[in-house]
Amino acid sequence: MPHQNTVFRQIVSHIPFGELDKLIATYQADKGVRRLDTRTLVLVLLFAQLSGARSLRDIESLLQSQSARRYHSGLCEVHRSTLADAAASRPVAVFTALLGSLIAQFDRKLRQEMRDCVRLIDATSMSLNSLSEWSHFSAGVYGVKAHIVYDPKADRPVYLAITPSRVNDITAAHDMPIEAGATYVFDLGYYDYAWWAALDEACCRIVTRLKANTPLTLLEERALPLEAPHILSDRIGFLPERQAKSRCNPMQVPVREVLVQRETGKPLRIVTNDLDAPAVEIAALYKQRWAIELFFRWVKQTLKIKHFYGTSENAVRLQIAVALIAFLLLRLAHHRRHATTPMTQFARLVQANTLQRMPLERLLDLTARPKAPPVQCRRQMALLLA
Repeated sequence: MPHQNTVFRQIVSHIPFGELDKLIATYQADKGVRRLDTRTLVLVLLFAQLSGARSLRDIESLLQSQSARRYHSGLCEVHRSTLADAAASRPVAVFTALLGSLIAQFDRKLRQEMRDCVRLIDATSMSLNSLSEWSHFSAGVYGVKAHIVYDPKADRPVYLAITPSRVNDITAAHDMPIEAGATYVFDLGYYDYAWWAALDEACCRIVTRLKANTPLTLLEERALPLEAPHILSDRIGFLPERQAKSRCNPMQVPVREVLVQRETGKPLRIVTNDLDAPAVEIAALYKQRWAIELFFRWVKQTLKIKHFYGTSENAVRLQIAVALIAFLLLRLAHHRRHATTPMTQFARLVQANTLQRMPLERLLDLTARPKAPPVQCRRQMALLLA
C-alpha cells in the first residue's frame, strides 16, 4: 500500500523549514534546550491550533492517545509542564519571522498593482486572567491587543503587532510599516492628523471616518451620482487648522467628505485624500473594512485564540503568532488546490481529521460531493408491509 501523509503533515508542508532552521540558529532558540526543540515546538503548537485543543492538558492527551499517527506527522509526546516552560521562554522573534516568511509566499503568488493594494487596519482585544500583571489595563481588567494590517484581496494579514490592551491603537500604528501608494482603510481608533499626513506624504490613499464634531471648511460641492441614492453629499474642503492645545494641524491639504446614509438611516461621514475617485468607490472601500472584522471572528472562533495556554507575555505573543501561522497554512493549502469549499468549512474538516491519513483533495471532495437522495421503499410507502 502506498504511503499517505496525514492531513496535518500536508498542511505544515508549506512551512519553509530551511528558513525556520536558519531563524532558530540566528536567535539561538535551542541554546540550553534538552527537551522539545523549537522546530518540534512549532509543530506541536500548530497541531494544537489546527486540532482545536483548548489547554495544555488537551494537547498532552491528544498526542498521547495517537502514538502511531503522531509519529507519521512529525510530532512527539510532550508533557504539559515542558510545553509551558517552552512557551514562556522561546524567542517570539522566531515565530513572527516565520509568519513574515509565509506572508512573502502570498506576495509572490498574489502580486498586484499598488493602486489596487488595499490595506485594512484594526485591532482586536482578548481577555486574560488576573495572573497576567504585564497586561493590566484597569481595576480587575487584563487583556492583550493584536494590531493587524489585513489584505482583503489576498484574504490574509500582512502585519502583526501585539501589545497590552492599555496601548492605544494609534500608538501601535506609528510603528507599522507604510507601503507607498497603497490604500489604507481604518476607523476612528486611528484619528490622528499627524499620522494621516505621514500617509499622505507617502502617496497613500486614506479612507476613514470623520468625527461628528469635526468642522470642514468648504471649498467645493460636487454633483451626486444618480445611480447611488445612498450618497447624500460629496464635498471638498480643509480640516481645522489647529488641534487641541493650540497645536498646528499637519494635514494641511484638501480632503474630501462623502456623506453616506447607512441602513439604519443615520449618516456616516467618510473622509479621504482622494479627490478624483467616484464617491461610490470611496463608500465601497470603507464598507470593505468589515472584512477585517470577519477575519478576527474567524480566527477567534475557528482557531480558538480565546483560550491561551499560558499567561506570560511571551506565551501570549507566541500563541497569537502561531494562530496566524496556522491561518496562513490553511489559506495556502486551500489556495494552491483551487478549492471552492469555504475556508471555514475546510478548517473544520481539517480539525476533525487532523491526524487522519488521507489526501487533502479527498477532504475537499467530501464537501463538494452531493448527498445521495434517500432510498424510498414503494411497498412501505403504500403500507404493503406483508
